Amino acid sequence: MSHDHAHAHGHSHGHAHDHSHDHSHFEGSSEKKLLFAFVLTLVMLLVEAAGGLVSGSLALLADAGHMLVDALALLLAFLGARFAARPADARRTYGYGRIEVLAGFVNALTQFALVAFIIFEAVQRLFHPEPILSKIMLVVAGVGLVANVVVLRTLHGHDPDDVNIAGASLHVLGDLLGSVAAVLAALAVMWMGWLWADPVLSILVSLLILRSAWSLLRRSGHILLEGTPEGVHLDEVTKVLHASDPAILDIHHVHVWQMTAGSRMATLHAELAPGADQARVLTAIKTTLSERWQVGHATVQFDPGECPDELEGCGQDGRHSH
Repeated sequence: MSHDHAHAHGHSHGHAHDHSHDHSHFEGSSEKKLLFAFVLTLVMLLVEAAGGLVSGSLALLADAGHMLVDALALLLAFLGARFAARPADARRTYGYGRIEVLAGFVNALTQFALVAFIIFEAVQRLFHPEPILSKIMLVVAGVGLVANVVVLRTLHGHDPDDVNIAGASLHVLGDLLGSVAAVLAALAVMWMGWLWADPVLSILVSLLILRSAWSLLRRSGHILLEGTPEGVHLDEVTKVLHASDPAILDIHHVHVWQMTAGSRMATLHAELAPGADQARVLTAIKTTLSERWQVGHATVQFDPGECPDELEGCGQDGRHSH
């Protein structure tokens, strides 16, 4: 966002310009979690691919294909977390945290491509069933199920705003569901001789993955478009900030967005009564934003009466058009 505010108009910050957002409390741990998840997923990918080829199971091959995408997704998420920890510089003044969100967005897109592939293969298998070695399929699927549970537990407990880890967890959850489907399909083939169970369960799992992928795509896309974070309503923000200090005559040009996990920002204009204590008002605004909406970085511009910016949101008298 480009806010060309003249400092002569009381553009007050009241904070140090450190845009690294102090991710250190979870960056290191998330990097280790993602690296472990990547290595274990890569191993299971090779095991399931071999098992699928030997047993003739589409569910196993589909899960192996899913794991291939997941391994790449976890690697991308790991690199995202690693780059996100880099400090801000002259060209990236907000740092590299947004890479995490980009990783989550790409991970969601890969799920759509994967689901299309699995459904296509499953439909083909329904019309042309092939024999399956159910015992081999069951053993491999069981091992894959255990491995996916371990990986999912490793990634559990991440920051709810961290769409990078959320994207990685979504992939692993898809793997877990794929392994469950493969186990059920193996039992159905072994006990009932239902060859159709293999492709049908693959399709059901794909539809579940599709729903989660759409949710992640919307979340990450919303952040990339600098949409208002969940739980933040601009009308409420404007009203509450207006009431935070009696010297505030008007609050307008309010923008609240999210850079990455745990990093919310805001910019706004405030019109004050003549002779108001700007330092006191600035403290009141920043404290309210931080305590109520977890905004860690706020830029406040005090307007000397009429708003100097001819932008949508400022009326003729310099006040916000509600």
